[in-house]
Amino acid sequence: MAGRRSRQPDITPELLLRAYSIGLFPMADSADDPELFWVEPDMRGIIPLDKFHVSRSLAKTIRKKPFDIRVDTAFDAVIAACAEAAPDRPSTWINRKIKALYSTLHHMGHAHSVEAWEGDHLVGGLYGVSLGAAFFGESMFSRRTDASKICLVYLVERMKAKGFRLLDTQFTTEHLKSFGAIDVPKHKYEDLLARALSSPHLRF
Repeated sequence: MAGRRSRQPDITPELLLRAYSIGLFPMADSADDPELFWVEPDMRGIIPLDKFHVSRSLAKTIRKKPFDIRVDTAFDAVIAACAEAAPDRPSTWINRKIKALYSTLHHMGHAHSVEAWEGDHLVGGLYGVSLGAAFFGESMFSRRTDASKICLVYLVERMKAKGFRLLDTQFTTEHLKSFGAIDVPKHKYEDLLARALSSPHLRF
């Protein structure tokens, strides 16, 4: 993993927000590792909101409204699901300390979840941190085909409607690239971040 990496045993919610404001975010080596470390990638993943791409097949699925999409109704359940192992993800970096920190940020109004529901069952979702006019995507999960993808589409639509300027994905994957995610060098990311944070904190 390229970029600065340093151990940080004591992270408060206030310190966590400060870290986001200067381009850092925390991770753990595994869900069972009690320690966290700061990450500052040399190349940062973002999705330019004006270049967000939805495939024809996904757009067709969305029109069928297969899920009830909700916001912030089950934040702790979403982060818990993101922390679970899956066939394509045998381990995750979300440990107990991360769950507690982001749950506190949620109650402070700085962490949010977008959720896909099938009746009373949570079948997909994502969560992240909002600060200024930036949203920092953290993780997503899916228990039904396209559930997390539809949550991402809803997230971007919501960000555009509310005037957000930066969607940070931290890293890029082939999955995110299909939506228009790109890698930008650290100096360019810092400029985009500064512009987004120059705005007052937007209500998500």
